[in-house]
Amino acid sequence: MRRIIPLAILILVAAGAAAWWYGLPQKFGWLPERTRQFALYGNVDIRQVSLGFRVNGRLASLAVDEGDMIKSGDVLGKLDTAPFEAAVTSAEANVAALQATLDKLKAGPRPTEIAQAEAAHDESLAALRNANIAYDRARQLRPQGTISEASLDQATANRSMAAARADSTEQALKLLQEGSRVEDIANAEAQLKAAQSSLTSARISLADAELRAPDNGVILSRVREPGAIVSPADTVYVLSLTQPVWVRSYVAEGDLGRLHPGMKVQVTSDTQPDKPYDGTVGFISPVAEFTPKSVETPQLRTDLVYRLRIVIDKPGPDLRQGMPVTVHFPSLVAQ
Repeated sequence: MRRIIPLAILILVAAGAAAWWYGLPQKFGWLPERTRQFALYGNVDIRQVSLGFRVNGRLASLAVDEGDMIKSGDVLGKLDTAPFEAAVTSAEANVAALQATLDKLKAGPRPTEIAQAEAAHDESLAALRNANIAYDRARQLRPQGTISEASLDQATANRSMAAARADSTEQALKLLQEGSRVEDIANAEAQLKAAQSSLTSARISLADAELRAPDNGVILSRVREPGAIVSPADTVYVLSLTQPVWVRSYVAEGDLGRLHPGMKVQVTSDTQPDKPYDGTVGFISPVAEFTPKSVETPQLRTDLVYRLRIVIDKPGPDLRQGMPVTVHFPSLVAQ
């Protein structure tokens, strides 16, 4: 009898340990709620950017290599700038020429040009007066037979030509005194604006000969080497952004109503489970989908789930693309 009692106690202890091991306390609610927090599983999702030049050209140099950490605005590579510099110089000269033409039209004729036109008009008036005198003399002498009919005709023609020259010089003087036409100035201004736009475009192309980092990140791959001819469609680098870092996870339909955007969560990885990252539920898909293969929980493999995105507030370098993580919801209790 004394041997049976210790054996019974040993059996009870073993049964209790087995029950604890296989989760009976969690199943029947024997543990405090804080030890049975709701959790989801997912993978780290980091955005990648394919970097290239906006213009065609020959690749002159590359400043970084695979694995290098870069900051926003860093120069990553350069094209041969000689063609772009020549285009800028040509555009600047064209702008200067058109600007000079516009300034000339707005300034109008110089005083010396007006004085020259006045002198030419006075000269034509004097010639007209002489032509009139000659004509009057020939008209008086013709009836007397002193001059021939041809001489009278010549005097008449000379008077007409002198009158026409006088009218021409008068109109030329008026044009100078009135200044440039409004339409001519408007046309010159339009041509100048077009040239200035071409200059701006040339300068932008020159600036685009430098490839700069759009954001902080790590160079994943270096696709081209110096000397290569590249076009805007060619990728030179592939950049992995430092931020944002997301976790792509899936929630079953039965738990969908428990989650909402803005919820605070904690994210842990298998490599550092004691170092949680704070995160926020940023997006919950409105469309259901079949559980992807990356979801490892057996009970969800054939169910419809909803994709959600967890934004890591302050991600660390240990979070890598595709890394499996666990998303803990401290405010929720597993059902």
